[in-house]
Amino acid sequence: MPLLPEPNIIPEPISAPILTTQPNPPDNPPNPNVLSPTSSPLPILTAPVHLFPALPSHPMQTRSKSGIVKKKSFATSTTINYLQTKPPNFTIASKIPEWRVAMASEFDALQQQHTWSLIPLCSGQNLVGCCWVYKIKRNTDGSVSRYKARLVSKGFHQKAGVDFNETFSPVVKPPTVRIILSLAAQNQWPLRQLDVSNAFLHGLLKESVFMAQPLGFIDSTQPSHVCKLHKSLYGLKQAPRAWFERFTSHLLTLGFTASLADASLFVLHHGSTTVYLLLYVDDIIITGNNSTAISDIISQLSAAFELKDLGPLRYFLGLQIDYKKVGLFVHQHKYITDLLHKFQMTDCKASPTPIATTPPISTDNNDALSDPTPFRSLVGALQYATFTRLDIAFAVNRVCQFMHKPSTVHFVAAKRILRYLKGTLHKGVLFQPGPLALTAFTDADWAGDPSDRRSTSRVIVFLGHNLITWLAKKQHTISRSSTEAEYRSLATGAAELAWLRQVLCDLKLFLPSAPLIWCDNTSALALASNPVFHGRTKHIEADYHFVREKVVCGDLLLQFISIHDQLADIFTKALPSTRFLQLCSKLMVYSIDHQFERG
Repeated sequence: MPLLPEPNIIPEPISAPILTTQPNPPDNPPNPNVLSPTSSPLPILTAPVHLFPALPSHPMQTRSKSGIVKKKSFATSTTINYLQTKPPNFTIASKIPEWRVAMASEFDALQQQHTWSLIPLCSGQNLVGCCWVYKIKRNTDGSVSRYKARLVSKGFHQKAGVDFNETFSPVVKPPTVRIILSLAAQNQWPLRQLDVSNAFLHGLLKESVFMAQPLGFIDSTQPSHVCKLHKSLYGLKQAPRAWFERFTSHLLTLGFTASLADASLFVLHHGSTTVYLLLYVDDIIITGNNSTAISDIISQLSAAFELKDLGPLRYFLGLQIDYKKVGLFVHQHKYITDLLHKFQMTDCKASPTPIATTPPISTDNNDALSDPTPFRSLVGALQYATFTRLDIAFAVNRVCQFMHKPSTVHFVAAKRILRYLKGTLHKGVLFQPGPLALTAFTDADWAGDPSDRRSTSRVIVFLGHNLITWLAKKQHTISRSSTEAEYRSLATGAAELAWLRQVLCDLKLFLPSAPLIWCDNTSALALASNPVFHGRTKHIEADYHFVREKVVCGDLLLQFISIHDQLADIFTKALPSTRFLQLCSKLMVYSIDHQFERG
């Protein structure tokens, strides 16, 4: 039926209430677009048709032409509780008392530290902005512990050579953390954990940095002034370096010496007293053979910095430490659980192995992901999960090789690792007493990558009975034989042992015997021990021949091991579930519910 009468037909008047305009109160100006809640439905106008504007003649039928009207609905259940969720900006946070208190507390701490002084802004000065960042600290049961607001400078406003130069700051290496845990388990030493409050605020700036006054705390008497920073602030490019220099210089005054192998490891050796300290930004682990000396050091550090003594080491960088009668059990149950929740795989079906044996993952895939960000985020998170989960090291190494152009197949392979972790949340690494000896296993998969036919070196190192390092490193060149691939793995293992031996020397520990490497290739062992090289080996780079020099000098021992007993085999290829579980059990990947007390 037509929507409007024909132009030559004048519609008849109909009975309808007449709309009259009522005067509005002075404080409510009339709004022609809003009707009163008591107003009646709109009447049908009886004006002549020629007074209406001409309707568009487009043939498309729309809802308005059909007389279909749908009112907008506004959901009222989407109100966000910013006492359970951090506010996105200052405008919202400033309206909530708890967050106002948190910002005031942070501002007072900055003032007590004399972080800046107000000066007039001069022309030519590079002004750095700032913003508030909010975080909710929670207890282990999920309840809110406290609300924390942090003033962060906008470091992307800085200019190189103007208000910053060097920015590098070292952090402790994962093998070093495992060495300290292993030594603490072997000697039954106490492990203490410290946290430095507002760590970066203690760093002293060498450059002149000017920052805008923070929102909500602008000085009313000097609103146009800017903050000249005397100490580092979160967000500045040089803040981590300034804090590290400030803390390490104070440690040197207490008698500590820095390790040559790991700059974040510090050793105090005085008479029969030995204390080790590990620094990872503002998290500190301290252990030693004298509890009184440890307490004295904590007291001296508290006098210079605002420290929180968290007591025995329980949770450090996502690592959970459980104390057992036979040693320390380290796992990442909470970290992996959060990872499964983040990628919505808490209810996924568990996989028996982290990687399928067939088909091999390759770059020959055309279905590239439109948005590779989730894949890269997942793979990066899985890399940190290998801190204690060495059983996924090979699978993670494989998917890491496709970060530049991931496809759907690669994403499925990464999710399979998560499905394997879902069924093995109860696994981790055990550190227990044992002899002070370094033992390594090296292996290689000759031409194992189907894309470029390069080999991958695999190394596992034990300190006594404890695994302290494992690595998978793709070789830079194509090996022309399995002997060459295995020999390069020997070189990688020898280099790792040399570094670990230096760490132990810095800890004032000396091995009673030379480190031992187990290799399953007799030709590589002969090549490492034989001073006569033939034409088939002269193309190998000379720097790999330092293995033979270590063997000749007696700094390294080489032994043959059968492929069946080769522990590094778990890092070289995708294995069937039976073989995979067998190697996992030999590498002491234990369950949290395992009865350690019964041995």
